[in-house]
Amino acid sequence: MRMAVLSSVLLAFCFQFTAFAFAAPPVLEGLLPNGNFEEAPSKANLKKTLIQGKHSLPKWVIKGRVEYISGGPQPGGMYFAVNHGVHAVRLGNEASISQTIPVKKGALYALTFGASRTCAQDEVLRVSVPPQVGDLPLQTLYSSNGGDTYAWGFRAASDLATVIFHNTGVQEDPSCGPLLDAVAIKELFPPRPARGNLVRNEGFEEGPHRLLNSSNGVLLPPKQEDLTSPLPGWIIESLKAVKFIDKRHFNVPFGVAAIELVSGRESAIAQVIRTVPNQIYKLSFALGDAKNGCHGSMMVEAFAGNATVKAPFESQGLGKFKTASLKFKALSIRTRLTFFSSYYHTSAHDMGALCGPVLDQVEVFRIA
Repeated sequence: MRMAVLSSVLLAFCFQFTAFAFAAPPVLEGLLPNGNFEEAPSKANLKKTLIQGKHSLPKWVIKGRVEYISGGPQPGGMYFAVNHGVHAVRLGNEASISQTIPVKKGALYALTFGASRTCAQDEVLRVSVPPQVGDLPLQTLYSSNGGDTYAWGFRAASDLATVIFHNTGVQEDPSCGPLLDAVAIKELFPPRPARGNLVRNEGFEEGPHRLLNSSNGVLLPPKQEDLTSPLPGWIIESLKAVKFIDKRHFNVPFGVAAIELVSGRESAIAQVIRTVPNQIYKLSFALGDAKNGCHGSMMVEAFAGNATVKAPFESQGLGKFKTASLKFKALSIRTRLTFFSSYYHTSAHDMGALCGPVLDQVEVFRIA
């Protein structure tokens, strides 16, 4: 009897151990270790603001001139806004910081980070997770307070990913360079069309991590391809960014997220859907304002195959929305959907903040 009980206990333990061993790794979301840079270098490794030593910034590896910055007034009359905490790092000429993290090989991830320029020169922040790399031009300020937050997507090539932020520029002042004040990550899941709707991620519900203390939305940089887009299913194919917004800080027509087209014709999103040649389809979408001070005559232009619609919306900045639609005939087995804003807008409360119409709930159904 005693042996039977012991065998049962051992068998149960083996089942538990096996289940634990083969369980999928947890979904990754949140700040990287010391992702908000609030864990400071020791005073012995700081020369004023300059960090001394490759491993002196906790959890990060640094290369070149990297400064540890406290938000607020700076020597020389400058002011650095640190919107996601108290501290940040500034990358000087050819400087970089990096961190290696465990990931799932083949999975899609989005990095979310606060980044802004600190000098009048054009500044570029290179983001890479080898072998993937992307350059983010920071000369366009989407918010006047320096609180721009970006997302950048990558697909893990192995079980370890090295996240690198690099200032590629060489300025006359070697200390000039991008300010980085928070870095987070989120695992993304490729969405599938549902309930007859041919559009994937139709309500933009699957998207990058939203920093808890950020109220400006998340900018999705231009030229993001479908396979690695931080907005699964969608391509950011324009010259400027579009903005991923959430219900907590903005008016969103449906669900908890939407897209704000903040750069007129220079910010566009697209998706390629599967269609049957010569069949008739109906494209519908919601447009409105985010209740963020963006008002006036708005218009969203939508293209599907060789059909187009210009959907006007007169905004009083009250968070209203409407729906628009068009019918189109599929010309091939693939049809591209494209959306952009016809006009440029700035907030009535802040002329330095770019804004635009909100796009949500994109649907395509076969009707004939």
